[in-house]
Amino acid sequence: MRCSRLLLQRSNALALYRRSVNTWSAVGAAFNVQHQRLEPLQKNVGLFGVPELSGPAGFQMAQHQALREAEFLVHKACTHPPGAVTVETFDQLSDSLCRVADLADFIKVAHPDAAFREAAERTCVEIGTLVEILNTNVDLCQSLKNLLGNEAVLATLDSDTRRVAELFMFDFEISGIHLDESKRSKAVALNVKLLDLYHEFLSGSQLPNAIDKQVLPEHIRHCFSIDGNRVQIGGLHADSPNELVREAAYKIFLYPNTSLLLCLDELLAGRHELATLVGYESFAHRALKGTMAKTPGKINRATSRDFKMMKEMKKKTHTTNPEVMPWDHAYLSSAIRTEMFNIDPSIYSPYFSLGACMEGLNRLFMQLVGVYFQAEQPKMGELWSEDVRKLAVVHETEGLLGYIYCDFFRRPDKPHQDCHFTIRGGRLREDGVYQLPVVVLMLSLPPPSGRTPSLLTPSMVENLFHEMGHAMHSMLGRTLYQHVTGTRCSTDFAEVPSILMEYFASDYRVLSQFARHYQTGEPLPENLVSRLCESKRVCSAADTQLQIFYAALDQVYHGKPQYRSTTDILREVQEKFYGLPYVHDTAWQLRFSHLVGYGAKYYSYLMSRAVASMVWRQCFLQDPFSRVMGEHYHREMLAHGGGKEPVLMVQGKNTTQNYIFCKTSITVSLKSKYSQTRIFDSQECYRKPLLLKTLLMH
Repeated sequence: MRCSRLLLQRSNALALYRRSVNTWSAVGAAFNVQHQRLEPLQKNVGLFGVPELSGPAGFQMAQHQALREAEFLVHKACTHPPGAVTVETFDQLSDSLCRVADLADFIKVAHPDAAFREAAERTCVEIGTLVEILNTNVDLCQSLKNLLGNEAVLATLDSDTRRVAELFMFDFEISGIHLDESKRSKAVALNVKLLDLYHEFLSGSQLPNAIDKQVLPEHIRHCFSIDGNRVQIGGLHADSPNELVREAAYKIFLYPNTSLLLCLDELLAGRHELATLVGYESFAHRALKGTMAKTPGKINRATSRDFKMMKEMKKKTHTTNPEVMPWDHAYLSSAIRTEMFNIDPSIYSPYFSLGACMEGLNRLFMQLVGVYFQAEQPKMGELWSEDVRKLAVVHETEGLLGYIYCDFFRRPDKPHQDCHFTIRGGRLREDGVYQLPVVVLMLSLPPPSGRTPSLLTPSMVENLFHEMGHAMHSMLGRTLYQHVTGTRCSTDFAEVPSILMEYFASDYRVLSQFARHYQTGEPLPENLVSRLCESKRVCSAADTQLQIFYAALDQVYHGKPQYRSTTDILREVQEKFYGLPYVHDTAWQLRFSHLVGYGAKYYSYLMSRAVASMVWRQCFLQDPFSRVMGEHYHREMLAHGGGKEPVLMVQGKNTTQNYIFCKTSITVSLKSKYSQTRIFDSQECYRKPLLLKTLLMH
């Protein structure tokens, strides 16, 4: 019976290949039509099907249940003889806490009801505090030491179990388990304090700045939100064709906030104190241990030609200031691309209905790894917004792999950010059944209206593919332990699968399978894709330099203390690593929310892009639908999550024992006026992990 059902499911998935995109499949229709309301008389099953979470008070119940379960598992770990069960118990403990904390971490930013957000935030703090206490629990750590110190027992463990045991020990070590009791208590207190500072900084970084409307020229006030006599500016308006609007938004939105400056100072000082307390030279050294980069470094690159092009473009706009300023970068880059290649997003959008894009992803994953989507009808209370879609991810022979909740559409008070959230990690449970992963993808796309589906710009398509790369990393991971499932790997490797998907999103062979005009069915012309790809190369060096500046600033902030203001550091790093000047009385660092989640690891985007480029060239450039390469990529990289060293996964061997991802050399040239040119060989980088920091060096 099960086999017949799977064959039928596969037949249905393959059938969509033969359909016109206009006749949407169930997956396409789920995203291209307005969502139907659920029957109000249905039973409320709670958020994500967790019964306790039918209301905000349920977070406290879920939290208490997780704490009771944690108490039992800690006792079990501390009293059971060392063996594989020790690691299994640690992972159960981690899973018990993560299933509540990860869900709460998402709800606190995404739920439209403030009561839910506040309850979720309190749960995050409580669970986070317990985790820090457990990471300095001597008895718990000793049970792991007893295992790792027993060679006879270690010899009976498989490689995955041994690695997870070592990763748990690593968590103890960076939390200061080796310290005396008073210092351990201090480490816990510092971590708890940092949790509060993270929340304060993230909240403050999203708040708009207000100014008396009389300060702004009357003819540009309508470009901003007006509240009585105050103008609210909540962003940079970087795409505005009006230079004065861009300048005003930049100077007002980035105007220093004294309390937030103090919060950032306290946050960075607390991180450094914690790092030195547990034995590291700096927070960057602590954060980068266990990553591909290993140790901190520096970054540089020169892009004078791009800025010269921007200056010439600015002259054409009849500007009052001929110099290119930071608020001009995004707009002028776009203007140059438009002039050179006639790249107008409105030309592309009719070919990229969201439903068509989802069908394209469905088709691509079926061809590469035998996986397809099924749209599911959610139950009452399962969703936080009726605009959310639920997808089951199914393998053609292995069956159901997990669930993706797609929170794609804009709505009031929803964060304007594209994110992947793990709600529940995959693992092999004690009863032998695999715990299916559950994730959320959050985007900010225009919702469908009437007969018009959600139409995406090329950048939105790229973002969709990027985030789906994260989701499929979570879905295709099949680790024994949730501690290393999917994206729970080193930060500088976690971005590789998502950036790789951007290459598929730019390949005409892939786009031609699904990109059809939503009204006429006309296929997307190949020359439009060629122009789009060519345009991406324009000003790409300047865009990369901007990312290098961000990464360098992140590294300096988390290095040894500078004993000066974060704004002074910003000014110096910007002058050294970015080609555009610092603007007086601005504090861009207060809007750099990645300082919390990516502290000392923002370089990961640069590192991951280099690795993703290598994988694309070696595996998919010749044939983006290769099932052989798709399966190899799945088995060698995605399936392991964080269960293998990232460098070993990048060096995955094929049957002929040749490095499939590193069998040719790719060189990276980094030039600057501060140093001589160095050329680094990527193959050498992956033979010697310490050389991976070449992207972070002069």
